[in-house]
Amino acid sequence: MVAELIEGYQVVLSDPYLSFVLTGVGNTLLLFSVSWVTAVPIALALVMLRSSRVSGLRIFSVWYVEYHRNIPLLVQVLIWYFAIPVVLPPPVNDFINRHGSEIIYATIALGLFSAAYMAEDIRGGIRAIPRGQYDAASAIGLSYVGTMTWVILPQALRLSAVPMVGQTLILFKITSLASVIGVGELIFQARQIESETFRVFQAFSVVTLCYMVGAFTIMSVGGAIARRVQLTRR
Repeated sequence: MVAELIEGYQVVLSDPYLSFVLTGVGNTLLLFSVSWVTAVPIALALVMLRSSRVSGLRIFSVWYVEYHRNIPLLVQVLIWYFAIPVVLPPPVNDFINRHGSEIIYATIALGLFSAAYMAEDIRGGIRAIPRGQYDAASAIGLSYVGTMTWVILPQALRLSAVPMVGQTLILFKITSLASVIGVGELIFQARQIESETFRVFQAFSVVTLCYMVGAFTIMSVGGAIARRVQLTRR
């Protein structure tokens, strides 16, 4: 039994299947990093819209967050991949198809989804900021945008550092849903290896280890950053 397990790992961790795993790691990291970079600025914009004095902007922000938090992510991924291309102009579809429609639509879906949750975490940090901070910013002549950019958001980001790390970890794990539309990330590659070698346990245990390494790295780095910004705030 042990010899068979070892033999299975030798198969999975040798060419060409090792290249499958490495490709999956690369695509997962690409999907995660681009989605995160997409999500953070959108989340900040949503927070500013939610705090705006213009009712239409506030309503849009609320609608955005409620939609993305109440519709399953799998449904959102499928909508982007199957439904959105139907309404896009042909030149846009051609451009996206030439550059990898699967990973582009998956990145958009993941980024927009995570932005909704990050926005709520940041908004929680904003609610913890005393009203006097707004009054002081107004007293020195800062506009609403200036107040949010230079006074409120920097403090809110520090206050929401811990939940933002949690959302980052969740984003890393939910990249696995991109496999349903053919993105060659870790789960997709594990299924490819399993279908060709029939080494189910070995294929998925290797992928599980990859996820664990990624998750613990995010927790360690994120935790260190969160502790640093909280100490700085004190």
